Amino acid sequence: MNRREMLLTAGAGALSLILPRSTVAEEASKGFTLPKLPYEYDALEPVIDKMTMTIHHTKHHQAYIDNLNKAIAGNAELQGKSIEELVANARTINPMPLRTAVINNGGGHLNHTLFWQIMAPKGQGGEPSAALAKAIENYGGMQKLKDDVLAAALGRFGSGWAWVVVGANGTLEVVSTANQNNPITGTQNRPGRKPILGIDVWEHAYYLKYQNRRADYVKAWWDVANWKAISENYEKARS
Repeated sequence: MNRREMLLTAGAGALSLILPRSTVAEEASKGFTLPKLPYEYDALEPVIDKMTMTIHHTKHHQAYIDNLNKAIAGNAELQGKSIEELVANARTINPMPLRTAVINNGGGHLNHTLFWQIMAPKGQGGEPSAALAKAIENYGGMQKLKDDVLAAALGRFGSGWAWVVVGANGTLEVVSTANQNNPITGTQNRPGRKPILGIDVWEHAYYLKYQNRRADYVKAWWDVANWKAISENYEKARS
């Protein structure tokens, strides 16, 4: 096994926090497919409207999957990898156009799969687990976390995401990425970090209901946060 193959296969188990194990296995054995939402398209109203959810899921997410499948078609080295493996190790992929396609479209698939899972109908999201609640307390409290996520979302010029990621010793950090970049990819100056929560701040995620009021959308989003799923992501990220 050469160095590039080792990088592409390293950490596959540790990266399973974003996708259920069954989904990882399914995608590794065949092409990437659109995951079914864990709720109906109108289930997140009034925070996110039915039309936005329908278009976002069936059009935008599907397009990322279609483009990713086309990009890696015929590439034996990349086919059979889970979406997390592809995105986490995207910076090792060559040539550059293929790398860009995986970062953009693979990231779009991975990011949205996480996004759907960390939301639940209003009033059904539960509370953070004891471990996550302690991490939030250590961070500075829930209000500080929400304020920092809002600042990250508003500070992202153009399209992108606001994330809560797990840093050293289980500590929480708030970051943002442009376009469909995911924190697990990392940069030349910083290793990848595992996200437990991500809010999509592309305009297609909120514009039909909120128009240019990104802040209103991000503030309202917490009403549909699925703390059970977020807490599970946190536990997996720490392990």
